[in-house]
Amino acid sequence: MYNIAADEPHTPAVYSMLERLRDRSIEARARGITPPADLASAQRVSVGAGLYGEVCSGCHLGPGVEKSEMSQGLYPQAPELARAQDLTPAQQFWIIKHGVKLSAMPAWGKTHPDPLIWNMVAFVRKLPGMTPEQYKALVASAPADHDEMMKDMPGMK
Repeated sequence: MYNIAADEPHTPAVYSMLERLRDRSIEARARGITPPADLASAQRVSVGAGLYGEVCSGCHLGPGVEKSEMSQGLYPQAPELARAQDLTPAQQFWIIKHGVKLSAMPAWGKTHPDPLIWNMVAFVRKLPGMTPEQYKALVASAPADHDEMMKDMPGMK
């Protein structure tokens, strides 16, 4: 009765309803989440840059990053996080930790502890206004690669 193919957009009414539901759900569930006091620290931003470069940039891109085959095939399209966002740090944390159904946004909280998720939030908050050169330099200078950060996490080999 309803075409759920990713290459066929929702009707405007369905898209509007899903968008409102998503936004209200995130807003309600992010209430009471308090960002760490050092959210804007250079260390958090640097570690977050490494994580972002490895697990986020394929869909969300970055300054100077061209659309990938995967990012072009997503529906709904993943937001380009280098553009200004109107989300609070708590909302960004909740989205990264829990994911968003039917959007290809995974629940990173199943494999990443809260401190690493806050590092991703710290970096994402710095993305808007970053030049392609700054983005590349920050990702390249991240302190450890993803495998190194994850090696001691529960359930990881």
